Amino acid sequence: MLLSCSFDLRAFRWTQVMIFAIKEINQDRTILPNVTLGYRIHDSCASPSQALKAALTLMNGQEKHIPEFNCKGDSPIPAIIGESGSSQSITIARAVASFGISMVSYFSTCACLSNKQEYPTFFRTVPSDLFQAKALAQLVEHFGWTWIGTIGGDNEYGRYGIQAFRELVEQAGVCIAFSEMVLRTYPEERILKIVDVIKLSTAKVILAFASEGDLYPLLKEIVHQNITGIQWIASEAWITATRPSTKHNFKSLGGTIGFASHKMAIPELRHFLMSLRPTAYFTGGFVNAFWEAMFGCTFNRGISVLSTKQCTGHENLLKANDSFFDVTHLRVSYNVYKAVYAIAHGLHSLLFCEDESMGPYLCANVSNIKPWQLFQHLKEVRFTNRLGEHVYFDPNGDPTASYDIINWQENQNGLVEHVTVGYFDASAATGKQFMINEDSVIWHGNTTRVPQSVCSESCPPGTRKAVQNGQHICCFDCIPCAEGEISNITDSLECLKCPLEYWPSDDSQRCVLKEVEFLSFEDTMGIILMTFALFGACITLIIASVFLYRKDTPIVKAHNSELSFLLLFSLVLCFLCSLTFMGKPSVWSCILRHTLFSVTFVLCMSCILGKTIVVLMAFKATVPQNNPMKWFGPLQQRLIVCACTFIQIVICVTWLAIAPPFPTKYLQYHNAKVILECNVGSPIAFYCVLGYIGILSCLCFVLAFLARKLPGNFNEAKLITFSMLIFCAVWLTFIPAYVSSPGKYTVAVEIFAILSSSFGLLFCIFGPKCYIILFRPEKNTKRNLMGKIPSKKL
Repeated sequence: MLLSCSFDLRAFRWTQVMIFAIKEINQDRTILPNVTLGYRIHDSCASPSQALKAALTLMNGQEKHIPEFNCKGDSPIPAIIGESGSSQSITIARAVASFGISMVSYFSTCACLSNKQEYPTFFRTVPSDLFQAKALAQLVEHFGWTWIGTIGGDNEYGRYGIQAFRELVEQAGVCIAFSEMVLRTYPEERILKIVDVIKLSTAKVILAFASEGDLYPLLKEIVHQNITGIQWIASEAWITATRPSTKHNFKSLGGTIGFASHKMAIPELRHFLMSLRPTAYFTGGFVNAFWEAMFGCTFNRGISVLSTKQCTGHENLLKANDSFFDVTHLRVSYNVYKAVYAIAHGLHSLLFCEDESMGPYLCANVSNIKPWQLFQHLKEVRFTNRLGEHVYFDPNGDPTASYDIINWQENQNGLVEHVTVGYFDASAATGKQFMINEDSVIWHGNTTRVPQSVCSESCPPGTRKAVQNGQHICCFDCIPCAEGEISNITDSLECLKCPLEYWPSDDSQRCVLKEVEFLSFEDTMGIILMTFALFGACITLIIASVFLYRKDTPIVKAHNSELSFLLLFSLVLCFLCSLTFMGKPSVWSCILRHTLFSVTFVLCMSCILGKTIVVLMAFKATVPQNNPMKWFGPLQQRLIVCACTFIQIVICVTWLAIAPPFPTKYLQYHNAKVILECNVGSPIAFYCVLGYIGILSCLCFVLAFLARKLPGNFNEAKLITFSMLIFCAVWLTFIPAYVSSPGKYTVAVEIFAILSSSFGLLFCIFGPKCYIILFRPEKNTKRNLMGKIPSKKL
């Protein structure tokens, strides 16, 4: 019915609650005894201009406009209850403040009205939108919605509310996908444009901070176009409104969630509402319109109507079965009730002074009440109403902020219920202000699954957010953490570097200790090298045993058996010293591996040098009187070996005294590993050790090369030449291989060079001799060894 759509039953009930409260006060002997309260009701039509006109009418005391009427004297009214809309209240509060007239609103929530400099006489029984914005922001943060749209009323209520909400959520990293304004007077084209924005947006959660009247045309179009899949968040202005929360709208608006004032029940109010009858009061025009809206009929008023059904005035309200008569879930209506009682208690405090000495400014005659006097008492009002609630105003004229969280749910009868699923109490301790029972919430689509509304899916741990160029911070790409970095939280803005000895796990979510790498005896490579080292030592001992067993044979005697056995002993040490390079480095192992290696190889080179010099001197002894061998006898040979080895020992002792080798961790070779190696300590000392070995090896090679063509069937200089050639080749190729080998392979290359050079010396020098001793004993004779058969060129 047209009349049903044009008449606001909700606002009409607010007027009836005010009348009910005034009648209740007039019948109460404990408050304002012998004083009767009266009232005047004007319809502002939700228009600031109409609201101002009504307020001026009340202040002038004139119901009709009188040309050239001059306002004189005091206002006939001490206080105004209203308005429901913030825009109307702002207009009225500015006008009445100059006259000191108090204004108590029951539904104007704009935070701007808390400004006592601009609105000094304004009070309200509904919390400021500043607290509602905080509650809405906590709701959005609680469910992780970071990509939402906002729709605000194109007035002070909507603009201030959206602004406060936006400032709070943006601090928490929430982005506003779009922000639109609505007003009941907008043309249809503008409404359709807003609907298109909603359809094109990827935001699945929309906050509507507007009054029911301003928002309803948009909601109606959304239902008409069957737009679903959106989770609506409602401001207090429309979360409990009856008109949008219907079965017809539930497919598009079902699951709407928002905040509302605490509900309260006034049982006696139902009887008062049920007693309404047309033309029963001087406000009969309102009651008649209510009657027409309730029963879908019309009184014959001489105008054209859509319905031909006539109202009799005797219709039964018991059969109406409308939520209008439900007095158990009063919210805004209860705020009206409190506003009336607040003014009554202020008047009572003004008129009934307990101490007359307080002066005339605090007490007044009932027939001469000044508005500013009531204002002073209204600021101090504190009382507990008969429903048990403590009512008072803070210095800003606001009450304590507390809300119920309301959720639209469909009951078994198909009706939409406003179910309380939580609360917000601004006076509670931090962390306990917001509470919601998620299991009781029904979301859009009639599901219990919490909807998601994000521009980009959350970045999992192990990645970081990278904002897309030109987009909101909520629109981002997830980039894996760089090498050596982790992120252990969702939506991390940056990745953190791991400490030096740590490395990211495979999923880059935590730092784990780097793998410690060294050449251990359990490694496959370590086992192979250890096997070759022990094999070399065993072969050397076997050769030594063969030489010892055949020590009286010419081939053993002819090639300086003493130096041969000392050389074999040094080769055994060379094979065994390679084992010191394996295992976890320690102070002693680092010292031992370098010193043992350097001394044993110098001992080996010294023996070869002695053998080479003996060969050269032996073939130079052509004249009996000029026999140089007398200067290179066994004693001199021992002295050569000892002197050469002693020099290396001195270098090693100096090395250990100045800067000995020590174990260290190398982190730069491999990102995911800690390489345990032995640092040489003093590089100069290390180079001196290696240089000395190199000098001896080169000297041996040169002398052996010079003696390779000397006569004799078995010239040992040839064997030494081959062995030193292999020795030098191995160590020359070792240098680039050592430098380029990472981690434990560096040590493996060093061990390989030791074993290779040792095997080269062993097989080149002693291999042919063992072959003759074991397999060609006929050649192991003095005659064969002393034969003057020319040797072949190399």
